[in-house]
Amino acid sequence: MQAVRVIVLALVLVVAAAASWWFFGQRSEQPATVAVYYTKLDGTTVVPWRVSLGPARDPRSVAFYAAVQTVAGPPAGVEAVRFPAGTRVLSTDLDDGTAVVDLSSAVGAKVEGSFTESAEFKALVYTLTALPGISAVRVHVGGATVATLPGGHLELDEPLSRQSF
Repeated sequence: MQAVRVIVLALVLVVAAAASWWFFGQRSEQPATVAVYYTKLDGTTVVPWRVSLGPARDPRSVAFYAAVQTVAGPPAGVEAVRFPAGTRVLSTDLDDGTAVVDLSSAVGAKVEGSFTESAEFKALVYTLTALPGISAVRVHVGGATVATLPGGHLELDEPLSRQSF
Protein backbone atom coordinates (compact mmCIF):
# COMPACT_ATOMS: atom_id res chain seq x y z
CA MET A 1 0.00 0.00 0.00
CA GLN A 2 2.83 2.38 0.89
CA ALA A 3 4.62 1.50 -2.37
CA VAL A 4 1.48 2.30 -4.41
CA ARG A 5 1.24 5.74 -2.79
CA VAL A 6 4.88 6.46 -3.56
CA ILE A 7 4.43 5.40 -7.20
CA VAL A 8 1.25 7.52 -7.61
CA LEU A 9 2.93 10.51 -5.98
CA ALA A 10 5.95 10.10 -8.27
CA LEU A 11 3.69 9.93 -11.33
CA VAL A 12 1.79 13.04 -10.23
CA LEU A 13 5.08 14.91 -9.77
CA VAL A 14 6.35 13.80 -13.20
CA VAL A 15 3.11 14.91 -14.88
CA ALA A 16 3.19 18.25 -13.01
CA ALA A 17 6.82 18.83 -13.98
CA ALA A 18 6.12 17.99 -17.64
CA ALA A 19 3.06 20.26 -17.71
CA SER A 20 5.04 23.11 -16.13
CA TRP A 21 7.88 22.66 -18.58
CA TRP A 22 5.48 22.71 -21.54
CA PHE A 23 3.44 25.67 -20.27
CA PHE A 24 6.34 27.88 -19.23
CA GLY A 25 8.57 26.68 -22.06
CA GLN A 26 6.02 27.94 -24.60
CA ARG A 27 5.95 31.35 -22.92
CA SER A 28 9.71 31.79 -22.86
CA GLU A 29 10.15 31.68 -26.65
CA GLN A 30 11.45 34.74 -28.43
CA PRO A 31 8.70 37.35 -28.87
CA ALA A 32 6.85 37.05 -32.14
CA THR A 33 7.81 39.53 -34.83
CA VAL A 34 6.27 40.79 -38.02
CA ALA A 35 7.98 41.99 -41.19
CA VAL A 36 7.24 45.65 -41.89
CA TYR A 37 8.36 47.12 -45.20
CA TYR A 38 9.57 50.55 -46.18
CA THR A 39 10.40 51.86 -49.63
CA LYS A 40 13.88 53.21 -50.28
CA LEU A 41 14.33 56.68 -51.76
CA ASP A 42 14.60 55.13 -55.24
CA GLY A 43 10.84 54.50 -54.96
CA THR A 44 11.02 50.89 -56.11
CA THR A 45 13.10 48.93 -53.61
CA VAL A 46 11.17 47.63 -50.62
CA VAL A 47 13.09 46.56 -47.54
CA PRO A 48 11.68 44.59 -44.62
CA TRP A 49 12.60 45.10 -41.00
CA ARG A 50 11.32 43.01 -38.12
CA VAL A 51 9.35 44.54 -35.27
CA SER A 52 8.19 42.82 -32.11
CA LEU A 53 4.52 41.97 -32.30
CA GLY A 54 3.69 42.41 -28.63
CA PRO A 55 0.48 40.75 -27.43
CA ALA A 56 -1.34 40.95 -30.79
CA ARG A 57 -2.07 37.48 -32.15
CA ASP A 58 -5.45 37.51 -33.87
CA PRO A 59 -5.24 38.38 -37.60
CA ARG A 60 -7.08 41.71 -37.34
CA SER A 61 -4.89 42.99 -34.48
CA VAL A 62 -1.72 41.85 -36.25
CA ALA A 63 -2.83 43.65 -39.45
CA PHE A 64 -3.60 46.82 -37.49
CA TYR A 65 -0.24 46.73 -35.72
CA ALA A 66 1.63 46.08 -38.97
CA ALA A 67 -0.18 48.96 -40.70
CA VAL A 68 0.60 51.32 -37.81
CA GLN A 69 4.27 50.37 -37.93
CA THR A 70 4.37 50.90 -41.70
CA VAL A 71 2.81 54.36 -41.49
CA ALA A 72 5.20 55.26 -38.65
CA GLY A 73 8.08 54.29 -40.91
CA PRO A 74 11.46 52.73 -40.26
CA PRO A 75 13.76 53.84 -37.46
CA ALA A 76 15.13 57.38 -37.54
CA GLY A 77 18.17 57.74 -39.73
CA VAL A 78 16.96 55.23 -42.32
CA GLU A 79 16.49 56.91 -45.67
CA ALA A 80 13.01 55.98 -46.83
CA VAL A 81 9.90 57.39 -48.45
CA ARG A 82 7.59 58.18 -45.55
CA PHE A 83 3.89 58.89 -45.15
CA PRO A 84 3.08 62.56 -44.51
CA ALA A 85 3.49 63.72 -40.91
CA GLY A 86 0.32 63.23 -38.91
CA THR A 87 -0.91 60.26 -40.93
CA ARG A 88 -2.48 57.70 -38.61
CA VAL A 89 -4.15 54.33 -39.04
CA LEU A 90 -7.70 54.79 -37.76
CA SER A 91 -8.77 51.17 -38.17
CA THR A 92 -8.02 47.95 -39.96
CA ASP A 93 -10.52 45.26 -40.88
CA LEU A 94 -10.26 42.02 -42.80
CA ASP A 95 -12.72 41.13 -45.54
CA ASP A 96 -12.23 37.86 -47.40
CA GLY A 97 -8.47 38.16 -48.02
CA THR A 98 -8.48 41.95 -48.26
CA ALA A 99 -7.20 44.20 -45.50
CA VAL A 100 -9.31 47.35 -45.28
CA VAL A 101 -7.16 50.15 -43.85
CA ASP A 102 -8.68 53.48 -42.86
CA LEU A 103 -6.08 56.26 -42.79
CA SER A 104 -6.49 59.72 -41.36
CA SER A 105 -7.00 62.59 -43.79
CA ALA A 106 -3.43 63.74 -43.16
CA VAL A 107 -2.35 61.15 -45.73
CA GLY A 108 -3.62 63.46 -48.47
CA ALA A 109 -2.65 66.78 -46.90
CA LYS A 110 0.63 67.02 -48.76
CA VAL A 111 0.62 66.54 -52.53
CA GLU A 112 4.00 65.11 -53.43
CA GLY A 113 3.48 63.41 -56.79
CA SER A 114 3.00 59.92 -58.13
CA PHE A 115 6.50 58.74 -57.17
CA THR A 116 5.98 59.42 -53.46
CA GLU A 117 2.36 58.26 -53.33
CA SER A 118 3.23 55.00 -55.04
CA ALA A 119 6.20 54.37 -52.73
CA GLU A 120 4.15 55.04 -49.57
CA PHE A 121 1.38 52.67 -50.52
CA LYS A 122 3.79 50.08 -51.90
CA ALA A 123 5.25 49.73 -48.40
CA LEU A 124 1.79 49.39 -46.86
CA VAL A 125 0.68 46.79 -49.41
CA TYR A 126 3.90 44.76 -49.13
CA THR A 127 3.63 44.74 -45.33
CA LEU A 128 0.01 43.64 -45.17
CA THR A 129 0.18 41.11 -48.00
CA ALA A 130 3.12 39.45 -46.25
CA LEU A 131 0.67 38.43 -43.51
CA PRO A 132 -1.10 35.08 -43.87
CA GLY A 133 -4.46 35.26 -45.60
CA ILE A 134 -4.10 38.80 -46.98
CA SER A 135 -3.67 39.25 -50.73
CA ALA A 136 -4.89 42.82 -51.24
CA VAL A 137 -5.35 46.12 -49.41
CA ARG A 138 -8.29 48.50 -49.72
CA VAL A 139 -7.57 52.03 -48.51
CA HIS A 140 -10.14 54.35 -47.00
CA VAL A 141 -9.41 57.91 -45.94
CA GLY A 142 -11.32 59.30 -42.98
CA GLY A 143 -13.80 56.41 -43.14
CA ALA A 144 -14.67 56.86 -46.81
CA THR A 145 -13.63 55.25 -50.05
CA VAL A 146 -11.76 57.78 -52.18
CA ALA A 147 -10.92 57.55 -55.87
CA THR A 148 -7.47 59.08 -55.36
CA LEU A 149 -5.59 61.29 -52.96
CA PRO A 150 -5.70 65.04 -53.77
CA GLY A 151 -2.75 64.65 -56.14
CA GLY A 152 -4.77 62.18 -58.19
CA HIS A 153 -1.83 59.90 -58.91
CA LEU A 154 -2.74 56.56 -57.35
CA GLU A 155 -6.18 55.03 -57.74
CA LEU A 156 -7.50 53.96 -54.36
CA ASP A 157 -11.08 53.00 -55.23
CA GLU A 158 -10.02 49.40 -55.93
CA PRO A 159 -7.97 47.09 -53.72
CA LEU A 160 -4.20 47.26 -54.21
CA SER A 161 -2.01 44.18 -54.48
CA ARG A 162 1.70 43.67 -55.03
CA GLN A 163 0.98 43.51 -58.75
CA SER A 164 -0.36 47.09 -58.55
CA PHE A 165 3.23 48.30 -58.34
